[in-house]
Amino acid sequence: MIKCVVWDIDNTLLEGVYLESGDRLPAADPGLLGVLRELAGRGILHALASKNPPAAAGYLRRVTGCEFAAAELGWGSKAEAIARIASELDLAPDAIAFVDDDMLERAEVAAALPDLVVLSPEEAAEAPAWPMFSPEAVTDEALRRAESYAERRRRQAAAAGFAGTREQFLRQAGTRVTIRTAGRGDVARLHELSVRTHQLNSGGEPVTREELDELISAGAHRVVTASLADNFGDDGLVGAAIMRRNGAGPWSVPLVMVSCRALGRGVLDALLAWMCREAASGGASELRVPCVITERNVPMRLALAAAGLRAEPGGTAADGRAVFARPLDRPLPDLADWVSVEGSQ
Repeated sequence: MIKCVVWDIDNTLLEGVYLESGDRLPAADPGLLGVLRELAGRGILHALASKNPPAAAGYLRRVTGCEFAAAELGWGSKAEAIARIASELDLAPDAIAFVDDDMLERAEVAAALPDLVVLSPEEAAEAPAWPMFSPEAVTDEALRRAESYAERRRRQAAAAGFAGTREQFLRQAGTRVTIRTAGRGDVARLHELSVRTHQLNSGGEPVTREELDELISAGAHRVVTASLADNFGDDGLVGAAIMRRNGAGPWSVPLVMVSCRALGRGVLDALLAWMCREAASGGASELRVPCVITERNVPMRLALAAAGLRAEPGGTAADGRAVFARPLDRPLPDLADWVSVEGSQ
C-alpha cells in the first residue's frame, strides 16, 4: 500500500512554472487536484519535493487546500529530498510514490530509490483506481493522518527544547494512554494497523477482518486496544495486543502492534507492562511473545527486552520467529500513572 505521494510542483501540481509566472502565479492542475483530494480522503499523505523556493509550499497549500505532511524545496537532488521525507515520516521507500513531469528527474529518482513507485502526471491521474492506492477501509485515524504529522512536528520541537528525561517530557506533554477491551467496531482500524505497522509489529503479517472478529468474540483470547492523546493532539487508536489465556500455564501473545507515529511515546511500554500484569493476575506462570525477526522491527524487540522479555535459547525458528519470554513470579513492570485501563474480562 502507498502511504504517501511526493509531488513535484512545476507542470505537475501547477499548470506552469512557479518561478517563471511573475505576479500571476499558475493555477493548480484540476485533474491532479482531484487526485490529491481523493487520495487525501483515503488517508494517504502528501508531500512536496521540488526545485523551488520554500515560499512555493505555502502557495501550494493555499491553492490546493491540502495539508502537506513534509516539504523539501531547494535545488539539490530530488532523490535525496525524498529520502529525507521518508526519514521524517518514518516510511519505507516502497510505501512512497513520486510524481514528476520531468522524465530525467523520474529516472534519477528511480535509479537512486528502486523501491519507490515513480509516476508521470498522466499515470498519477489514473492512480486512484489502482489497488496500491485503495485501502480496504478509511478509518477516522487515517483521515486525520496529515494533521497528526503536523502535531508531531510541534511535539518534536517542544521535546528538542526540553532539558529533562523522555518520561518527564511525556508527563509534561499531558500524555494519556487508554487501554480497553476491543469491540467489533474496532475491527477496521485493527486490520489497518496490522497492514501498516512494521517497526512495532510482532506478527509480521496482516490479520484479516474475519480473523479479528473471531478473536474478539472468542473467550480464549483477550484483545485490547491502546489509544493515545496529549496536549498536542489526539492520535486515536494507535496500538493493540492479542493475548491467549492459558490458566496457570504460560500465556502467549500472538500479536502486539503499535503505529510508528506512537514510537517513543510510551504506548508499547504501557501495553507490555499491562500484559505482564494482566497475565500474572490471571495466574499465568509466564508471558510469551513470538516475534518475527525482520530488519525493520528492531524497535519492537528492544521494547520486549526493556519489559523483561528475553529471547529463548535456540534462535529463530523455521517460520522466522523467536520467542521472547518472561517469568511472572518476579517484580512486574510498572504501569505509568498516565495509563488508564477500561473494561475487564
